[in-house]
Parts: sequence; structure tokens; C-alpha cells
Amino acid sequence: MTTERDTVAMWNTYGRHQMARGIEPPELEQWNWGIEGAGPGIEVLGEVSGLRVLDLGSGLGRHAARLAAAGADVTAVDASPTQHERALARYPQTPGLRLVCADAVDHLRDSDPYDLIYSVCSVPYLDPARLLPALTNALRPGGRLLFSALHTNSAGVGPATQVAARPEILRLPGTIEDHRVNMWTLTPQLWEDLLGERGLIMESVTAIDSPQPDSPVSYRLYSARRPERVPSRPRSSAPPAPTAALGVGVIVPSPKGVLLGLHRRGAWELAGGTVEPGESLAEAAVRELHEEAGIVADPDAVQVLGTLLDRVGDVVRITVPVLVTRWTGTPHQREEALGSWRFWPADALPQPLFVPSAQCLTAWDPALPLDHPPARFQPYERPRQP
Repeated sequence: MTTERDTVAMWNTYGRHQMARGIEPPELEQWNWGIEGAGPGIEVLGEVSGLRVLDLGSGLGRHAARLAAAGADVTAVDASPTQHERALARYPQTPGLRLVCADAVDHLRDSDPYDLIYSVCSVPYLDPARLLPALTNALRPGGRLLFSALHTNSAGVGPATQVAARPEILRLPGTIEDHRVNMWTLTPQLWEDLLGERGLIMESVTAIDSPQPDSPVSYRLYSARRPERVPSRPRSSAPPAPTAALGVGVIVPSPKGVLLGLHRRGAWELAGGTVEPGESLAEAAVRELHEEAGIVADPDAVQVLGTLLDRVGDVVRITVPVLVTRWTGTPHQREEALGSWRFWPADALPQPLFVPSAQCLTAWDPALPLDHPPARFQPYERPRQP
């Protein structure tokens, strides 16, 4: 059993205890990030009306309900079934509020991107190595992340200087017993480094100290942002093999966005690959799309947009972006190296993108905010209609 599952089990026990006692705390009089009467409040979130917002580790949903009342479209996710049950009973059919019982990382991987993601004290219960890769791409470019985390515990022990979980003592409201849980209680520099590795920019760190003079308990409120532009990178430091220097990148748009898959080396990319001898560019695109993502298209439904020319080491690479205008099927993994196929909104593409895929997408839509090495694009003229 993992430490995260232990924590969910503990919150389930707590939820059952509170339901048996019939205890329901009042609505929030004042927003707090871990210590009542201390630190900033709801104002640090800015204007939320009209935003798509995610509450990670929402518990009873009191914070989420507060934001829904302010006009946000809020999804509140908690992994504990009993806490979720309590939230549903408390906020049935609340406008602007959707309550979800799910693992946070699973939800982040499957959800459409959010404008704002926040968490009140829940992030430290999750392994950053598991959470942060999914969290970055669950934010729209330009979107914000705010979360509070324990800094100094009740025994006066400060944060760890290495990224590892450690035992902490948790006393839950309405109970007298202490619960031993594992948490990632990290220094602000470690949090900044971890966020930076995933492409997020730390904007501020705010100390939240206990107002009780004899209490050493302290939290930190972290505010970070995903940059507006989407970066790209190669799969590896090695240049492409000369025999694979000519390839197609297959752009499959839909009302939900653009089809991208996740390579086992960590980059998101279009379907595509090497053009085989005897194939036309359109035929290569149709074949690669079916082999990699299970999508069926006809060469007549493929528009060749042009050629991209760049250099990687001593290899001159030619990439041909093609647009598939009609297709059938549901994208799914068919090759070991490439999976997690899904349609991503054009204004919220995941990062990092594979360099040739980013170049193809820019050739298709130059307005997309994508960063990549330059490539010379020679567009093809579309044939005139008779």
C-alpha cells in the first residue's frame, strides 16, 4: 500500500467519524489557506467570475462552493469517498459546482485545461514526481496555480531539504487522536525547483504563521503561473538517423482540439513518421495515423500543407505537415512508444511538444503561441477548383 493510499484511508475514517457524529462545520466566514485568522484570503485568487477552476483535495467543498457563488465554474476533486459523500450531501445541485471523487492525478490527466488550479493544504499529501507532470498540462497557458503547504510543524521541525516524504502528525477537527501521515514538507526553494522543472514559474511565496504566540506552526502559500507560450524539445540529444530525415506530421483537428500523443521519452507529438519507398505523402500520413493512433482516413481527405526544412547536427531534416480533414475511429494506443492520445484545445496545448510537431502546428496556424527552433516553411498552393 502506498503512502498516498494510506492517507486516503485516513480521510475515509475521519469522514465516517464525522458523519456518525453528525458534525458539519459552518460555511466559511473567511477564506483561509490553512490557519484560521492568518495569512491572505480569497483576494489572492483575483477575479474568478467566468473562469474554469479546479480545487484539488476539496474535502467538504466549502472553498469550492464559495468560488462557485462568485461566478466561477468550479470542479472540486477529492480522493476520499466519505469526504465526497459529505460534500454531495452539503452541496446538492449547486450552480457552478461539480463534485468529483477521483485520484487527483488521474483527474488532471483526463481533464480539459483549467484557468486556475488551487489547493488548500492538500498538495503535500501527493508525490510531486507523480503530481506535477500532470498538473502543468492541466493548466491553460497563462493559467495560475496556488497552493498552501506545511512549512514548520507543531513540534517546530522545519521543511526538508530533500524531495522525500516524511511522517507528520495530523490532528483532525472534531477528533482527539493523532494520525500519522506521510507528507512532502519541502523548502520553498525545492518547490520552486520542482515547479520550474515542469515549466511553471514561481511568482510569489507568502508566509502564513500561527497567530498563537506559543505555536511554531507555519504554512507557505505558493503562487505560480504557466507561461503563455508552449515550449518544444527533441526526443533526445541524438540527431535523427539520415534514413529517417524525411517524415510527415499529421494534424487531426476536431471540435475538441488537436490530436496529440505522449511519447515514452516525455514529449507530446502529432502522429507521423518516415515516408516509406513508393508512398505518397498523403498515403504515409494515413498509414502512420492508423498505425499509431488507430484513426482511419482516406488519402483524398489529406491536405499536404508544404515542407519544413531545418538542420539537426549534420542531418538536414525535412518534415511535411499534412492536414486530415475527414476521419473515423477513436484514438487509442497501438504502439508501445506512443500513447495517451487525446484532443487538446489549440489554445491550451500540452508541454513540451516534440520539435517537428511544434513546427508543423505553427505552419498550420502561425498564431499558435509555440516556441521551437526555426524551420523554413515552403507552403504548397492549393489546387484551383475547376
